Parts: sequence; structure tokens; C-alpha cells
Amino acid sequence: MAARVFNITGMITPVRRAAAGITPEFYFEKAIDNSRLVRTADPRRNREIRIFSSTVLVLFLVTMFYAWQHFSALEYGYQIEAQKAERDRLVEANRALKMEEAGLRDPGRIDLLARQMGLESPRPGQVVRLESDLSGIQVVAQASTVAVIPAQ
Repeated sequence: MAARVFNITGMITPVRRAAAGITPEFYFEKAIDNSRLVRTADPRRNREIRIFSSTVLVLFLVTMFYAWQHFSALEYGYQIEAQKAERDRLVEANRALKMEEAGLRDPGRIDLLARQMGLESPRPGQVVRLESDLSGIQVVAQASTVAVIPAQ
């Protein structure tokens, strides 16, 4: 191994070796012109490069596919949690609306509001209940004969 390099006139480079002792070694610089050299294609090297490149490409694609699946699973998890929170909020809103509906349908409240408006309780015979002749089937509306009373 070279311990020190001395430049003498730019052409001769003596190198001293620590183990070699006192005798210096001289190396002469030679100008080499490689401009006329043409590199030939090495088919074995080209095949190795193609195999290596395709292996790296396949490894990259497998890694990207795994990363895509992983991040999609994370995104779907966040969406599921957001939808669960939305569902819980809607269930709570539905419960509140049912409570409000029950309060508004309270017969005591309706009776109080009717009396404040000047309405009276119906007298006996004033309420007519419609009975359905079809057993077990709910009737939404039923047409019946109407009695016409001439105006005075």
C-alpha cells in the first residue's frame, strides 16, 4: 500500500512503502487515447440487466399493491367508524323525535289546547265510530252514504 505520493515534475510519481524499506518505487504516467475504441454489446450482461430490472419491477409492483391494499383497508376502517358515528347520531335523533311525538300526542295536552281554543268535549251521540266489515284487514278510508240537509 502507498504511504505517501510525491509528484516530481508531473510525470514520475514515487511511492514509498512503509514495509518495503528505503527503496522507492516509481510509476510513469502514460497518456492513453481511448477515443477510437467502440464498446461491443455483451448479450450476457444485457440479459442479466433485463432480469435484474424485471425482478426489481415485480418487487416494486408487489410492494405497491400491498401498500394500496393496506391504505385502502385503513380508509375503509375510517369510513366505517364515521358511518357508525353517524348511525349512532341518527338513532339518538330518532329517539328524541319519538319522545317529542309522544309528548305532542299526549291526550291531556291536546285537551288543554282544545279548551284554550274554545272547543268543547263531544256530546253523546256526536261521535260516530266506523266499524270495518272486513275482519283482520285495516281500512284506511271507507265511503258511506251522506245525508244532505238543506240550508235554511
